[in-house]
Amino acid sequence: MEILSTALLLVLVLDPVGNIPAFLAVLNNVPAGRHRRILVREMLIALTALIVFLFLGEYILAALRVSYGSLGAAGGIILFLIAIRMVFPGPKGVFNEEELEGEPFIVPLAIPLIAGPGAMATLMLLTAREPDKWPTWLAALLLAWLVSGVILLLSERLGRLLGKRTLVAIERLMGLILTAVAVEMLINGIGQAYSRFTQAQ
Repeated sequence: MEILSTALLLVLVLDPVGNIPAFLAVLNNVPAGRHRRILVREMLIALTALIVFLFLGEYILAALRVSYGSLGAAGGIILFLIAIRMVFPGPKGVFNEEELEGEPFIVPLAIPLIAGPGAMATLMLLTAREPDKWPTWLAALLLAWLVSGVILLLSERLGRLLGKRTLVAIERLMGLILTAVAVEMLINGIGQAYSRFTQAQ
């Protein structure tokens, strides 16, 4: 059950449905026959980046001398900003992505559209809180990545089937749910940071 709940959180953070318009725009000038190959390549690059942050997150925190509470609060703020942009998107999308000429590589599809700062911070927070549960977090990541990959591989069909208005409505609903998750993460992070501060006194 914990794998499913964590995977659901990661799917919300990865936001594959909200990324469909951005993916279609970026791939607009690329031959249709190469779309699937490009998507698979970018998904694999994004997965590699996310796995690196999952397993090295604890060491990154130690090197930067950042506490779990601070990371939780920071992760909550990042997720909150992403969620707000999902509910109230700007003219250039959630991540202000620019339309690129030619075939994209790593940026902006793999990073930051798939493996964005919110996903990286969430994985670092999970492994920092309970490092012994890394098989659970890895399984949740792979499940969320698989779901996101399937949605993005079907992005052209879904875009035609659902229409722009439906995609926007789904993205805003996901943003609303993610807002609640972000607030909860922020509150827990502040609570942990406060407890650490009072214990140090």
